[in-house]
Amino acid sequence: MSTTGLVVDRGLEGVVVGSTMLSNVEGKIGRLTYRGFDIDDLAPNASFEEIVYLLLFGHLPGASELEGLKRELGARRTLPEPLVNAMQRFPKTSWPMDVMRTVTSGLALFSPVNERGEHVSDVHVAIELIAKMTTILAAWDRIRRGLEPIEPRADLSQAANFLYMRSGKVPSEIEADALDTYFVLLADHSFNASTFSARVTASTRADIYAAITAALATLQGDLHGGAASAAYNTLLAVETPDRAETYARGVLSRGERIMGMGHREYKVRDPRAKHLEAMAKKLSDYRGDSRWYDIARSLEDASNKVLQENKPDKKIYANVDFYTAPVLADLGIAGDEFTCLFACGRIVGWSGHVLEQLADNRLIRPQATYVGPTAGPFIPISERTQNGVAKK
Repeated sequence: MSTTGLVVDRGLEGVVVGSTMLSNVEGKIGRLTYRGFDIDDLAPNASFEEIVYLLLFGHLPGASELEGLKRELGARRTLPEPLVNAMQRFPKTSWPMDVMRTVTSGLALFSPVNERGEHVSDVHVAIELIAKMTTILAAWDRIRRGLEPIEPRADLSQAANFLYMRSGKVPSEIEADALDTYFVLLADHSFNASTFSARVTASTRADIYAAITAALATLQGDLHGGAASAAYNTLLAVETPDRAETYARGVLSRGERIMGMGHREYKVRDPRAKHLEAMAKKLSDYRGDSRWYDIARSLEDASNKVLQENKPDKKIYANVDFYTAPVLADLGIAGDEFTCLFACGRIVGWSGHVLEQLADNRLIRPQATYVGPTAGPFIPISERTQNGVAKK
């Protein structure tokens, strides 16, 4: 829109506000790269720990570098005991993202500060936050089910350890690989809303704890990280694959969105969706139950069929959240924890962006176009009516 001669881009769509070396989203051709490496190469070949190293240190690790990172992650997973004790006193009905945001902020209490109250914000603090994020979620998952939290294991990968801490059982290779792939795909996505929030916070010279807490708060909404849970609720509503077309017709006829379909940046299919779809199929075959995958696949097909009846030149594509739903559901993750799992992957990108911002900082302070009333004289209260205007 245009106001008083200025162009106002309300959602900052197409507006370049900074630069980054971490990831590149090429929406028109459907390509995502991390530091120049295509997600199509990384998703099937790289572990989450390799992506952590790539985004934090700038290059893919050698064997000894990777082993060192794994040791550091493993050593930093345990939560401070007072925080676990506090979690056990939270209402069992607490929303998982509220718990994750609160406990993440609370981690700052156990980090030393200088005389100005500043915490160190470096790569090792970033690794500690990455390591602890899955522990927070696994501990809360058990606490709210009336179970004791399980101590993390340093010998497991980040993905395998999370699944172990939830159940007490070491997951199968297929299950661990599914979650590991999910974390790889979610690790970074340029200046998305939560990442931009983290960078804005860091630009004030607030520390990494504050910036990550801000990112978590931003992630929670249905238009961002909450979309995966909303997509899962859609699968629940569809119930069976044969009801997919009826559901799609109803939603699209009302002018509503099918959650998990379409993306602000990608004009073609989200490049991450195909890897999650393949993993969803693999998991469903492993479990011998293809319900969630079949519903998702049928709904994507039905959505395009219905859309093209009225708009033959239009096509709607699955985004990363759409096939997240069957993958996480088949891993036994509760639907209200999906956004938390998103955070467990994206915290790598958030951390990288915070460190990048702090390394070459300028306060992010955009302007706004004022559209309120014109300036007028102040009216003393004795001369004002109830609606603020001058008495006659």
